[in-house]
Amino acid sequence: MTIRVAVDCMGGDHGPHVTVPAALEFLATHDDAAMILVGRQEAIEQALGAAKAALRDRVRVVHAPEVVEMDEPPASALRGKRESSMRIAIDLVKAGEADCCVSAGNTGALMAMARFVLKMLPGIERPAIASVLPTQHGHTLVLDLGANVNCTAEHLFQFAIMGTALASAMDHSERPSVGLLNIGEEEIKGNDVVKDAGELLRGSGLNFYGNIEGDDIYKGTTDVVVCDGFVGNVALKTSEGLAQMLAAYLREEFKRNLITKLSAILALPVINAFKRRVDHRRYNGASLLGLRGIVVKSHGSADSFGFQFAISRAYEEAKSELPVLISARLQTLQVEVAT
Repeated sequence: MTIRVAVDCMGGDHGPHVTVPAALEFLATHDDAAMILVGRQEAIEQALGAAKAALRDRVRVVHAPEVVEMDEPPASALRGKRESSMRIAIDLVKAGEADCCVSAGNTGALMAMARFVLKMLPGIERPAIASVLPTQHGHTLVLDLGANVNCTAEHLFQFAIMGTALASAMDHSERPSVGLLNIGEEEIKGNDVVKDAGELLRGSGLNFYGNIEGDDIYKGTTDVVVCDGFVGNVALKTSEGLAQMLAAYLREEFKRNLITKLSAILALPVINAFKRRVDHRRYNGASLLGLRGIVVKSHGSADSFGFQFAISRAYEEAKSELPVLISARLQTLQVEVAT
């Protein structure tokens, strides 16, 4: 089965200079993939350049005259950019011409367009942004990371269902563990929404670990971490800032004097291994869960290497038929609760 990936080539900070080479590199290592490159045809053809004929034969270019700007209001993009590369890429998923869509463009516009075009899965009220973060022993899936600032307990419960379906597809685990992000492990901690969500999760058929705290994210205490978009986005951006600060400190200390510079040379293998483990590009690609189709958001500043990981995320979700898995898991839990 060939997985057809629609790529919004014009999205992000770099456009076709990053998205097209990333698509070609991905094709070179995945014989069962095909790319639909959406955007301004002239720019895409120029970026394709002297691509090998074997790869070029698995590429289809779809012209889109408009581009959604990174700072454009979502409502404006939804109403006025029907011929944008972002909208057409999502339309291809809706029409069944593509199995998934990847964009590094405006997050708000992507969410608005995807929700409007693809609609929500039955039983899911709101989409959620989910992404993988590194832990001491591997990785964990965190959602929501910013799509929903105000959530009900039922929304958090639905996030847990979607998160476990994605974790199962990614890691081939039948019963991923779920943690509810809170200000303490005790059941009495947290606001009413979190307490009520805990009750729903404890009464479900999910593998609910219980409440977890912020440090549990990077300990890898659970496979899935559930929170509302406000908390998730703050946690994510705080983590990114901390990583940048520690990297800056490390560079400063190694450059302090001749001895530390020589130490840096001796420590280079360890430094390179460390950089590889925490390289944010390897975790690029946030899934927009809850839709009737697969849409993955790449970081806007991603380079070609990082954008390939976003393509890989969409490809794996399409192979696993993630929306079907989410619907099946939701239906199973509803039956368990009813009985």
